[in-house]
Amino acid sequence: MGREPALRFPSGSLVLVAGLPGAGKSTLLNRIYGLRGDETGPVVAAGGVQVIDSRQSRNWWARYLGPLPPRLRTPIVHATHVWRIGRAVVGGRGAVAHTRGTWPHILYCFAWLARLRGAEVHLVLLDVDPETARAGQFARGRVVTGAAFARHRRRWGPLVERARGGTLRPAAGVVVLDRDSADKLEHIHFG
Repeated sequence: MGREPALRFPSGSLVLVAGLPGAGKSTLLNRIYGLRGDETGPVVAAGGVQVIDSRQSRNWWARYLGPLPPRLRTPIVHATHVWRIGRAVVGGRGAVAHTRGTWPHILYCFAWLARLRGAEVHLVLLDVDPETARAGQFARGRVVTGAAFARHRRRWGPLVERARGGTLRPAAGVVVLDRDSADKLEHIHFG
């Protein structure tokens, strides 16, 4: 939970980087893994680790779903993103993936898949205040509706409280980073 320049996880783990929309999840993945933001599929990093950002699914679908309103696009993009994470877990590869992290049923599903492969799920929670997260959305031009953001905020608070207590089932481990700690994080290692 401190200000670590590096985090280390067991080989084959799924590391979910979670936070409110706008908290800086994609920014963190960009910086650590050199993502450009125009990728349309998972990126394989050093050691065969897959880096999976939700933008990759959004970019892939953009050519087909561009004219549809967000209310119709978002579920398709989200399902593709979750499927890509699940595929990485089932494939037995280590993966670092972006997630909003406020839907427990998805976490339980990933943990179940990981256990089938003898692996673990770990969480890295980017805990920034809601105003900073909202400003991040506007700065990046990807703004969720006020109602959607309010739902994420309601779920996020209790999630972080439990994580700060030391555990967050069914994750094997959890690290909570504030903005300063996230800015200092340089590496995520496996093995």
